[in-house]
Amino acid sequence: MEQTLVLIKPDAVKRGLIGEIIRRFENRTLEIKALKILQPSKQLVEKHYEAHRGKPFFDGVVEFMSSGPLVAMVIAGENAVPLVRQMMGALDPLQAAPGTIRGDFTLITSENLVHGSDSLESAETEIAIWFRPEEILA
Repeated sequence: MEQTLVLIKPDAVKRGLIGEIIRRFENRTLEIKALKILQPSKQLVEKHYEAHRGKPFFDGVVEFMSSGPLVAMVIAGENAVPLVRQMMGALDPLQAAPGTIRGDFTLITSENLVHGSDSLESAETEIAIWFRPEEILA
């Protein structure tokens, strides 16, 4: 069974979409193995996005992701990584299909509601950034 990291970003929290987003994952029979709401520090967000340091969007992403509370989750299930990515939808709201989280709720690319790991390797690295092992249910 795969595990992946999902972050419900500050824009989704501010818009009251936490329950809706979690419901969608649970309706697909994905399991929540860890969940917490937190106000991340810039240092934590920089560590998460370290691979993008030096890119033009890096500072903006760090600023946005540390601008308010977010929800961090470890989600598990068969093919969890690609399934979560499919459920999130395309980054560009004009390309995101109706029925996806972004397709139904995103208005602009820079505020795209959710993050999901893009590979098993990324999931392992990202989960370790946001959660200690004892915080994750077996």
